[in-house]
Amino acid sequence: MLGTYYTFPELLIWIPLITGIAAIFIKNTKSIKTFALLSSIATLVISIISLFYSDIAHHPEYFYFNNVSYVWMPYIGSSFSVGLDGMGFLLTFLTAFSYPLIFAATYKSEFKNPNGFFALMLLSQAGIMGVFVATDALLFYFFWELALIPLYFLCSRWGGEKKIQATFKFFVYTFLGSLLMLVGIIYVYMHAPAVSADSAHSFSLNSFYHADLSAHQQGWLFWLFFAAFAVKIPIFPFHTWQPDVYEQSNYPSVMVLSGIMVKMGVLGMIRWLLPIFPSAVAKYSHIVIVLCVIGILYASCIALYQNDLKRFVAWSSIAHLGLMGAAVFSANTLGLQGVMLEMLNHGINILALWVIVDIIEKNTGVRKISELSGLAAKSPGLAIFLVIIAFANIALPLSNSFVSEFLMLNGLFEYNKWIAAFACLGIVLSAVYMLSMVQKTFYGKMNTLAEQAKKMSGGQGVVLFILVIAVLALGIYPEPVIHLTQSTVTNILSKVIIK
Repeated sequence: MLGTYYTFPELLIWIPLITGIAAIFIKNTKSIKTFALLSSIATLVISIISLFYSDIAHHPEYFYFNNVSYVWMPYIGSSFSVGLDGMGFLLTFLTAFSYPLIFAATYKSEFKNPNGFFALMLLSQAGIMGVFVATDALLFYFFWELALIPLYFLCSRWGGEKKIQATFKFFVYTFLGSLLMLVGIIYVYMHAPAVSADSAHSFSLNSFYHADLSAHQQGWLFWLFFAAFAVKIPIFPFHTWQPDVYEQSNYPSVMVLSGIMVKMGVLGMIRWLLPIFPSAVAKYSHIVIVLCVIGILYASCIALYQNDLKRFVAWSSIAHLGLMGAAVFSANTLGLQGVMLEMLNHGINILALWVIVDIIEKNTGVRKISELSGLAAKSPGLAIFLVIIAFANIALPLSNSFVSEFLMLNGLFEYNKWIAAFACLGIVLSAVYMLSMVQKTFYGKMNTLAEQAKKMSGGQGVVLFILVIAVLALGIYPEPVIHLTQSTVTNILSKVIIK
């Protein structure tokens, strides 16, 4: 039946979509939490099974398990086409892996209208999965917006005192970027060859790769797509919405935003920007890389002086994502392979950081670094988890980020050694601000808040243990991820030639 009546990308969309709609009608708080957790586990099981059918090169029959296209709007050349390549397998797994951990880590948190909250969480998962598997430009845009809408309501209804202002800014930034991308999609569509006699043009990804675009046309279209993706990541100077939204949002939502949703922008650049506009990439890559490196240094310096743990993690994330953006536009094998690996690693590390910050705030009642001291004496287990995650964030050898950041910096060095040198300063600064935060919050003399702090729950400990195991496993043996995404890297780079 698999490959005939249903495929893996379909299941990864339909399970959270259907259960998300069903969740609206479950009123009992405990029941809806359990239902959402079970739904996310079911999606994770499908994602894990799909990885066993990912070697299409040696098993051509697996193609039909991972790709499908249904007639949707033939008169305009658009179809419901979804498929999994190496990058798709990686990002759908990251999404499926993260959601059960998010639900488990925040299981004891209380939310008003819990059925609405968890319904929106599951719908956001469906939208994100759709972005990662869509191989039709119009369908890609549909899921791009579908992923945004639930997160907008999650952040604006369940957040801090200034949640409306912060979320409105987030919505304006992302929606304007999406509209610019839609204009670009329509224009490229008008220059893309048809795949059937039903329409003159096609929205299929392959048709977009063969669109007849001059160097001048590629030039301005590049910036339309780039704006949408740069806002989502975010890349300097499109980042200003992020710290406010992260500070005001509830923890499950911010975990999705920072751990998973930002990867939508990275995927967009790799799958849709580089291959479609190679001439523009060659012309403007230097500008983009410089912006990314400025973002690394700027965000790292701001993180040094943050007192709020949420804003601290937000600025730290911007710095790491800046390196990913720069490596994407280095447009070479080392840089792009490093980005693939770092997408998974960043998702794991940032999720672990948010879980720790959530535990600190709930157990002490504060999240200001200046008000915390000596937590390690009260909660030594949490201190060990934080130190390991901190080492991962500064790319210490044997941690997951070491290999991915090493590859990305090598890719930048291959592109331009001076740019790579400045990017390396970001790693030095990350060591300063991460270790400083650890020292101030967990070590030193125990204060009153630390003495009265509660210990983390067993469920939170299990979640952090799983994440730490993932950090160490990927640090010691990253080869499976590299092998999984190698074909995608080769395929993308083969198209990044000036037309």
